[in-house]
Amino acid sequence: MSKMDQWRKSSYSGHEGGECVEIANLHAAVGVRDSKAPEAGHLTLSATGFADLIARVKRSELDL
Repeated sequence: MSKMDQWRKSSYSGHEGGECVEIANLHAAVGVRDSKAPEAGHLTLSATGFADLIARVKRSELDL
């Protein structure tokens, strides 16, 4: 695996488990996956789509 596509856990994820998200720079896109189930696959978002998702989460616009 190249450094470009290494998965990184969110800095907001606790060390006790729970809801953890990982992201990876997939060259032309951003990957998002559940760290508890990486074998389940991942979402692939454009950089713009990922930035929009983060902005909407910060504004509490999504029912998460």
